[in-house]
Amino acid sequence: MLPLEDIRVLDFSTLLPGPFATLILAEAGAEVIKVERPGGEPMRGQQPKYGDSAMLFGQLNRGKKSIELDLKDPDSVANLRPLIETADVLVEQFRPGVMDRLGLGWNTVHEINPRLIYCAITGYGQSGPRLQEAGHDLNYAAETGLLSLSRAADGAPVIPHTQIADIGAGSYPAVMNIMFALHARGRTGEGCFLDISMTDNLFPFTWMGIGLAQATGVWPTGADMALTGASPRYQIYRAEDGIYVAVGALEQKFWDNFCDAIELGAGYRDDRDDPASTIAEVARLIAAKPASSWAKRFEGKDVCSVLMNSLEQAFHDPHFRQRGVFGHSLTQGRLAVAALPMPLAPLFHGTDLKAGYPALGNADALLYEPR
Repeated sequence: MLPLEDIRVLDFSTLLPGPFATLILAEAGAEVIKVERPGGEPMRGQQPKYGDSAMLFGQLNRGKKSIELDLKDPDSVANLRPLIETADVLVEQFRPGVMDRLGLGWNTVHEINPRLIYCAITGYGQSGPRLQEAGHDLNYAAETGLLSLSRAADGAPVIPHTQIADIGAGSYPAVMNIMFALHARGRTGEGCFLDISMTDNLFPFTWMGIGLAQATGVWPTGADMALTGASPRYQIYRAEDGIYVAVGALEQKFWDNFCDAIELGAGYRDDRDDPASTIAEVARLIAAKPASSWAKRFEGKDVCSVLMNSLEQAFHDPHFRQRGVFGHSLTQGRLAVAALPMPLAPLFHGTDLKAGYPALGNADALLYEPR
């Protein structure tokens, strides 16, 4: 039995943060019922297509059910009441106050179902002067200082290559807090309201900068920390053929092994006084040989250094294939592609290797189930 097989989730969210959170819950066995507006969530219409909906929609909504409902209709609460009465979790992603205006706010649904866990994911939380501001991932990273710590060689900030706020500060904290709430409900019998603020939850990603600043009085600005470019031991170097070598040889034993492998001169191995010179010399050595040469030198040695994979190479890597990372399929009719891997231990991972995304309104009948 999967850990959430007896849990019913009502999902009012769209795009990425909420749908990814409920996808994790669905993969762990929960029944996730996606409540969509007439015509469906906008992401269904994006390109590229997979079946009759968008590929990205399919990846985020694998194994869920769908209800098509106009939440602006005054009868919405009455129509949803049977589901609210039987639900364990409700996830929504509107700005504060929207669900109240729709008649689906915390106080209303808590009165209907006191055991319900109500999870609201927003950019700025349910209080504070910014609670009504619109925003997206890049805005949140900029306002929390996270973006200032990711800079190109010329000092300009770099757009993150994944949605850190949406997933790392939205989806994951939502799932964690829902699980905490379910555990607490098992003892008290009471549901609760969860205020998940993506900006609040980005600050843990700046842990090093905040810690160093408070200890030294100097606030970091980007490539001035060991893990953001200041150290030769944690650096990306370009080989002769344009392939990059990612070095993470932080501990002394790994650094010594790495220095031996690249034959770094003795004068550069102590990188404490002049790390910039060591970076330049390591870069010169790495640039003198193709990546295949470095791969052979690193093989079988603890150097914490690898060649950078493309996404395609990583997708086909034998290690991840052997571990079954891409062992589940997103199916639609006769179509089948690899499903989005889930951050679940194998013990709690869904056993349904093949599953599709829901057709719009495929679970409308649930609205009329007897109470």
